[in-house]
Amino acid sequence: MSQAHFGTVTIVGVGLIGASLGLALKKAGCVTEVLGVGRSQANLDQALTMGAIDAVVSLPEAAARSQIIVLCMPVAQMRACFIALEPILQVNTLVTDAGSTKSEIILAAKEVLGKKACQFIPAHPIAGGAQHGAAAAQADLFRGKQTIICPLQENSATDLDLIKQFWSATGATVKLISAIQHDAIYAAVSHLPHVLSYALMLSVMNAEDAAEKLGHAGGGFRDFTRIAASSPEMWRDICLTNRAAILHELDQYLAITKHLRDLIANSDGAALEKLFIKASEARQKWTGSE
Repeated sequence: MSQAHFGTVTIVGVGLIGASLGLALKKAGCVTEVLGVGRSQANLDQALTMGAIDAVVSLPEAAARSQIIVLCMPVAQMRACFIALEPILQVNTLVTDAGSTKSEIILAAKEVLGKKACQFIPAHPIAGGAQHGAAAAQADLFRGKQTIICPLQENSATDLDLIKQFWSATGATVKLISAIQHDAIYAAVSHLPHVLSYALMLSVMNAEDAAEKLGHAGGGFRDFTRIAASSPEMWRDICLTNRAAILHELDQYLAITKHLRDLIANSDGAALEKLFIKASEARQKWTGSE
C-alpha cells in the first residue's frame, strides 16, 4: 500500500515536538508544505532556518489552506486555540494534537467546537527530551516510539484512519486507547516522574550546601534529574489538566516513601532489602522486555 499524502499541514506551536514533527513529515515526503503558527518569533525563525516549516502564517490563513492542523502548544492553551479555530475551521480540515493529557482537552474541544468536534482526533506522541524549543528538534524523534490516539465517538472511521497514517508517517507506532485510560497510565509513568525529578532538584537546591552537593553529584543524580530540565510551562499545565490522576499516583508514592522512611528509622534492614529486591527484579524484568 502506498503511503498517504497529507497535502498542506499546519503546526501550531513549533517547539521541540512541533518542529520535530515538521522535520519528520518532510523527511517522509508525505506533505506538500508545512506551515507554522506560533507566538515566539525566535522559535518560528529557528524552525524556518532548519527547514521544519516552509512559511509562517496566521491561524486564519492556516485554517484556509490546511488539510491537517496539529496543535503542539502547552495543553492549557488548547481551549483558546479551539475558540479561535471554531469559526474558521473548514469542513474538510482535520485537527489533531500532541498534548500530554487528553480528557480535559477533549472536554474543551467538545464544548467549544460543538458539531465540528468530529474533526478533532486527539493524539499524544510519546517522545520528547530534556531540552525544549525548535533548536532541539530531530527528524527521527518519533521513530520507534508510540503515538497514542484517543478517538472520539464522533470521529469517522475514514478520518481516524487518515490520522493514524499521519502519525505513522513519522515512524511512530500508533496505539488506540481511551482518554481516561491514557491519563491514568501517563500520570503514573510520565507525569509523576517529572514531578519527582523537579522535587529532588528543588530539595538539593534549597540546602545551604547546595553547591557542594551538586559538585559531588554523579550519574545517578544526573539520570534522575535529567527531566527536570524540561519545559516548566508545559509541565505546569500537565499537572493542572491531569490533576486527579497525578494526585492519586503522588499519594500512593508518598505512602510508599513513608513506609520506607519508617523502615529506615527502625533500622529494619531485612524489610528494606525485601522491598528493594522486589523493585530491582521488577525493573530488570521490565528492561529486558524492551
